[in-house]
Amino acid sequence: MKSPLAVIAIGGNSLILDSQKISVKDQYQAASETAHHVAALVAAGYRVVITHGNGPQVGFILLRSDLARNVLHQVPLDSCVADTQGALGYQIGQTLANELKRQGIQKPIATVVTQVLVDNRDPAFSNPTKPIGSFYTEEEAEKHKTESGWTLKEDAGRGWRRVVASPQPLRIVEEDTIRLLLEQDVVVIAVGGGGIPVRENEKGELEGCAAVIDKDLASCLLAKNLKADLFIISTGVDKVAVDFKKPTQRELDRLTVAEAKKYLAEGQFPAGSMGPKISAAIDFLEHGGKEVIITQPFLLEEAIAGRNGTHLVP
Repeated sequence: MKSPLAVIAIGGNSLILDSQKISVKDQYQAASETAHHVAALVAAGYRVVITHGNGPQVGFILLRSDLARNVLHQVPLDSCVADTQGALGYQIGQTLANELKRQGIQKPIATVVTQVLVDNRDPAFSNPTKPIGSFYTEEEAEKHKTESGWTLKEDAGRGWRRVVASPQPLRIVEEDTIRLLLEQDVVVIAVGGGGIPVRENEKGELEGCAAVIDKDLASCLLAKNLKADLFIISTGVDKVAVDFKKPTQRELDRLTVAEAKKYLAEGQFPAGSMGPKISAAIDFLEHGGKEVIITQPFLLEEAIAGRNGTHLVP
């Protein structure tokens, strides 16, 4: 029998542990700490696919591009996602390889620059809501609207910010390649940042587009299609909680799909934070998945052993 398969989604903010330490060197150190915990999955006998966020890193590229716009061409958003997939895949892959070597484990690791198909007719393109990049004055915002064709919205009195679509992921273009690598017992890093968003043109050819795909939804799609046994969503809290940050806050050790749906309908999991993670977990479990774990990276070992994290089950 094949070894069980785990898909683990780590957040882009997992690679930045301190807002004052955001250099590439700092991110590498953070990746090394995360890799130490991910190695526990490999050591436990799982085949592993790692996905990751890239929000802060894409923001850095966009800011550099903006500052240099009078010297060099600006970088399209789909290329920003591709850039971060390569750079973060390099950091995660190298630090994980080093950690496995320290543990006496020899395992090949590969990063797959991954495209994810979205629908031209997705309503998200008619109503872009995902903020990206820097804040601008109203005058700068008008200039970007005219010169770059961007959509910008005022952000709670802090200035104007570019917003893009966040469409639903439909198909992972490199899925067969990922599957082939797993069959050869390769640890795969893929679907970084939710994947590079691509659409089909009139000829059926793929083209990149300015959008942001939710990382947890794309990771869920991959986990479903690969028929993963375990889906882990790494985040900034030990466990999922109801009445979050209220005197009645209660952490949840175990959550069924029915309970998760009930709490979601009650508004316990906001769209901007835990909501997409819970929705992805429900989707995975309703399509044959056995278990989802939501917890912090440094608690992975305890969570796999059932001693921490929130465990969602059918």
